[in-house]
Order: sequence, then C-alpha cells, then structure tokens
Amino acid sequence: MDGIKILATFSVIVLFYKLFTYSKKGGVSQKEAVKALLKTEFREFELVEKEQLTHNTAKYKFKLADESHVLGLPIGQHITVKTIIGGKPVSRSYTPTSLDEECVGFFELLVKSYPEGNISKHIGDMKIGEKINISGPRGFYEYVPNVHKHLAMVAGGTGITPMFQIMKAIARDPSDKTRVTLLYGNVLEEDILLKQELDDLVKQRPDQFKITYLLDKPERDDWEGGVGYVTLDLMKESFPSAEEDVQLLVCGPPGMVSSVKRNAVALGFPRAKPVSKMEDRVFVF
Repeated sequence: MDGIKILATFSVIVLFYKLFTYSKKGGVSQKEAVKALLKTEFREFELVEKEQLTHNTAKYKFKLADESHVLGLPIGQHITVKTIIGGKPVSRSYTPTSLDEECVGFFELLVKSYPEGNISKHIGDMKIGEKINISGPRGFYEYVPNVHKHLAMVAGGTGITPMFQIMKAIARDPSDKTRVTLLYGNVLEEDILLKQELDDLVKQRPDQFKITYLLDKPERDDWEGGVGYVTLDLMKESFPSAEEDVQLLVCGPPGMVSSVKRNAVALGFPRAKPVSKMEDRVFVF
C-alpha cells in the first residue's frame, strides 16, 4: 500500500505541474478564440442540423453567435442545458462530442431521448432554427496530456461522450503517449453510439487504444465482443494493475457505476469519493 500512496502523491505533483505548464501555453491552437460559454449565465444557441443515429438517439449541431467563436469547453468537462417544462425550470448536464480545436463556430451534442425524459425529450422534439439555453463549463475533470501512462475507462450508453472526447484529444496530439483501454457496455448492438468514430480512433492509434464492446443481449451468433456486465474478472484482465500509473474513469448508468466502483476497490484502487476530483485515481463523471 505504501507504493500506491507514493504513486498517488507523485501523480498529484505531476498533474498540477502539467496543468500549470499547459495553461501557460494557452492550450492547443485556440489562444485568441472568443469563448461562447459563460458559467454565470445561460446563453441561447440555435439548432442548425440534426442527424438521427438510432431510433432514439441523434447528433445535434448548434451554431455559436459568430463563426469564429469556440464553445470554450475544457476536454472532459460538460455543459448545463436548461429549459422550462410545465412552468418550472429543468436542467441537465451533457458532454459535447466536439472539441474546440476542430469545431469553430459550432458545437455538437449526442442525446438519447426518452419519452419520460424532460430535457432529452425537449431536445429530441426541437426543430431546426429553435434555440436552447446553455451555460458552463462545469465539472472537476480537465484532461491534460501525459499525466498518467494509462487511462482505464468504463462507459455505458451515452456515458461514452466524455471518453470519446478525451480519446479524440489524445489522437489529435502526436506528443500524447497516454494509453487507453475502454470497456463500453450497451444492451443491443444498435445501441452502441459512435462506434465507427471509436473504431477510427483505434485505427489511428492501434498501439495506444483498445476497446472492448459489451452487450447484454447480442442478437447474432457471430458477435465478436463481450457479453454481459463489466465484471471484476473482466476489469482485472483488461486493465493494468492498480499499482501502476493508471487512472480509472467511469461514466454511465448508476447501477453500472456502483458496480465498477466496488470492483475497483477489490482491484486495489482507492475508494471513489462522493465527488470526484481531477487528481483522484478513480474519477466518476
């Protein structure tokens, strides 16, 4: 355990040093860009494009006030969407799938709409030209290259969005040597979101990225991925030892998150805190 404590302390020191030097560099390629987001107030953004991905999931493209603006969202953080439903304000958090460096003048959201969902149904019912209220950035995670040698990721459903964003950032940076192992669970094969984009990232960085897709109910006999839940045994055989320089990132349904946190403790990771901080060995979005 002393080795793990020493590693944790060293990781925190490295993290804050790299955060400092990274911020002094101004991040990547957007030093002078005007940022559209404000933490202190909600701003309106117009829906300009909608791409249906599954029967209940779509990618939504919103334009910014000026085509030279960027959203201003650090990698790994999220935005808050607010609307009025039944005369009452309702809000929910989403992680855009787009990066500021590649999407100037607009941003993209991936949203799964549920019949009983408040915000998700509202977004699903939006027409081109309608506007949405957003503020941010929010969250305690901000990805910085090469802080950890390995990121062990577990995602379920739309919980893939922060993982996808981080992997895209790594793939765009030739100097980033961070390895990623992702376990991504869904009910049916048709529920797998961004699969082509994820597979393309693996092709770009085959020595750095590895993805295992898991299904609760595979519908074809030649399904090559995993079957069932993210178990302790699967995490043990997929991820590096907790004594190595690895951070565990988790995002998905509450039941999955609770199970993964228990498994992480059994594997030697520190117990996840009620509110995760960036320096934590186990971070839950």
